[in-house]
Amino acid sequence: MRPFELTTPASVDAAFATPGTFLAGGTTLVDLMKLNVLTPQRVLDINDLPLRGIDTRDGLRVGALERMSDVAAHPGVYPVISRGLLASASQQLRNMASIGGNLLQRTRCGYFRDVAMPCNKRVPGSGCPAITGANRNHAVLGTSEHCAATHASDLAVALVALDARLSLTSAGGTRTVRLADFYRLPGETPEVEHDLRAGELVTEVVVPRLDWARRSTYVKVRDRASYEFALCSAAVALDLQDGQVADARVAVGGVATVPWRLTAVEDALRGVPATAEAFERAAAVAADGAKPLSDNGFKASLLTRTVVRALIEGSRG
Repeated sequence: MRPFELTTPASVDAAFATPGTFLAGGTTLVDLMKLNVLTPQRVLDINDLPLRGIDTRDGLRVGALERMSDVAAHPGVYPVISRGLLASASQQLRNMASIGGNLLQRTRCGYFRDVAMPCNKRVPGSGCPAITGANRNHAVLGTSEHCAATHASDLAVALVALDARLSLTSAGGTRTVRLADFYRLPGETPEVEHDLRAGELVTEVVVPRLDWARRSTYVKVRDRASYEFALCSAAVALDLQDGQVADARVAVGGVATVPWRLTAVEDALRGVPATAEAFERAAAVAADGAKPLSDNGFKASLLTRTVVRALIEGSRG
């Protein structure tokens, strides 16, 4: 780790007035600083800023500095969000990690985290060894010739399924962005991962009211039962009426470069009976457009099976 200056701004305005890298829980930033993947000259500890609170009176509003464990345990939080959080990291990390930091965490791609290797996210134009190298854990959706790294957040998958929005605040004011639009596909510029502008801070997560999201779940498939990132995950919410699917929300993780909303699956679910057979037919389009690499072709079929499993679990409440 390289030397850096640590400051603690006393207010939001003071944080914006001081150039530097924001530190909340530190569970990603500190790791990457130790590896010299990130080398900020100044770090701003923002934990004393008034960016907390969980409000469930009309949908869900969560301050960006709320800890993952506190949000997961809150009785008014939709099950898909709570389960996504509880499937993340370890209890110790969930007690430290902030909601805003979780949504901004960097990829777990080994090439990105190894400064001895080229990586287009870390050094634009240096290349992507994963395309022809070790790529079992990499993405099959939303990739480009420049990057195939998966997005790491479980929470983001659940929030994208529920059409959540972010409040982004700077010295010039606050703007609101759909989380699904916030994340950027790698395309020609994999180093641009999201729509967070210079000097902006994530201040709040807002989930619109969706009463039937009480019937929701999060399924995560991984190589081991704890403290492991997803090979594939699925966030599902179902509106069931008289044994049929009136509406649905489906998003997946572990298989794409961003949290991936499956609108085609949602369309195929509406109006069908809530049965395993109908879920299998709807999920048949889940992997459309997948572009497997040499070692991750299994993810296309795993994606379909994970969505079906989540739909079955979600339909049972």
